[in-house]
Amino acid sequence: MMIVRPVRLEDLDRVFELATAANYGLTSLPRDREMLRRRVRESMHSFQKQAERPGGELYVFVMEDLDTHVVVGTSCVVSKVGGFQPFWAYRIETCVHKCDTLGIRKDISTLKLVREHSGPSEIGGLFLGREYRKHGNGRLLSLFRFLFMAESPERFEPTVIAEMRGVVESNGISPFWEAIGRHFFDIDYPSADLLSVMDKRFIADLMPTCPIYIPLLPQSAQEVIGKVHQRTEPALKMLLDEGFDYTGMIDIFEGGPVISCPLAEIRIVNESRSAEVEAIASGAVETLPCIIARFGEDFRACAGDVALGEASGVIVPPEAAAALDIREGDRVRFAPLRPSGRRPENPT
Repeated sequence: MMIVRPVRLEDLDRVFELATAANYGLTSLPRDREMLRRRVRESMHSFQKQAERPGGELYVFVMEDLDTHVVVGTSCVVSKVGGFQPFWAYRIETCVHKCDTLGIRKDISTLKLVREHSGPSEIGGLFLGREYRKHGNGRLLSLFRFLFMAESPERFEPTVIAEMRGVVESNGISPFWEAIGRHFFDIDYPSADLLSVMDKRFIADLMPTCPIYIPLLPQSAQEVIGKVHQRTEPALKMLLDEGFDYTGMIDIFEGGPVISCPLAEIRIVNESRSAEVEAIASGAVETLPCIIARFGEDFRACAGDVALGEASGVIVPPEAAAALDIREGDRVRFAPLRPSGRRPENPT
């Protein structure tokens, strides 16, 4: 049985192992032990705060295999990007060049650097160990975050973005970075990616602010603009199915797409419901698979069936109840694991 819970300091060794296995391109999962330690401590502090509005808090979660007590994956949420370290991206725009004398009109695509100091919420850091990429674990590890956000919307911005990992080769080479960033920063892509987690001021100091004409870039760079890493394709499809859409912006380092969706319009947020546990079933519950989350001091989420009770509560199977450590009378938030095409009853 898999659960998702907040990261703890004792998870650091395993999280570092996952970070080193994640290859390149996952900025929110840096391959640096001390940096990860700081992120774990920051996350623990964020959970302890009684935040009434988003202030850039970082929430890091891990997926744990309850049978082996091994951490097998990670994901995170940032309540608000920007602030003292702004959110940077390239916006793809069209520049019109026209000559009436020659009867020529050219619509040229350009990259315009944009800087956002008061940005949206962001999800990221999704990585799952290779041997666990089955049985819907990746879907649980990604989508549970929206239940967490739906339960406390005051902690987050009205819009959520995701910077999808772009095309980076196994040796750390990014065709997009080699075509642009390398010329201005004189460092390789992995170094720039790691540095951006620690301090983004170098971007303002060195990144060119004038529009970049895409047709002037090498073909290898043009081909990866707005494209995702092969391993990121399932995650992109899942988020698009949840209501996310392309923003016309890309990451400034490897050119991966930035997608977004209003928090209230995310499918799993819209379909989620809060209810009291009316009963713990004695056996299996025959209904649609859901993501179920308990809140309070010990947040946990898992996948499991949920049935509507005779009153206004819900019935959960014993395995899910044990995994979440819930009893009759406890309150949970749940939503269909996959788009169902219908809204659950008993809205709150």
